[in-house]
Amino acid sequence: MEHTEQRVYEILEELKIDYIKYEHEPLYTIEAAKELDKKMGFSICKNLFLSSRHKTEFYLLFMEGSKKFNTGKVSKQVGVPRMTFADGEHMWEYLKIHPGAVSPLGLLFDTQKKVHFLIDKDVLNMEKIAMHPCVNTATVALSTKDFIEKILPASEHDYTVVVLE
Repeated sequence: MEHTEQRVYEILEELKIDYIKYEHEPLYTIEAAKELDKKMGFSICKNLFLSSRHKTEFYLLFMEGSKKFNTGKVSKQVGVPRMTFADGEHMWEYLKIHPGAVSPLGLLFDTQKKVHFLIDKDVLNMEKIAMHPCVNTATVALSTKDFIEKILPASEHDYTVVVLE
């Protein structure tokens, strides 16, 4: 088990967060998670690591898996002229995550507070959410309330709500 993944479980225990862990083959896309969705009884969310065009600002977008990402709509809502997908080097530097394992749990490792967290408003209405524990060979399911009220404060990150269709 990678150190980052182990630390995620330790933090979940420290915060007294109930979760269910699912181990699986590496999942790189929402499409690949369809079988896991059936097992869990709800859909895993999509995570996108984004940056401003000049790579001076970084964003983690957490959205319903079935929704399409529209760069222009998100950029406009957060006041960034043009967003693009961020590179793996910055992903590792700030979130301690490799491409394919992007997760809001990586915010726990963003000690420089370089990554702005964006969340789809419809995710806030979900009872449970699922995300990788910073590796793509496992998924943890937990309550949205615990994520918002315990994990985000522990990471010292706020969130910005975005409306996606």
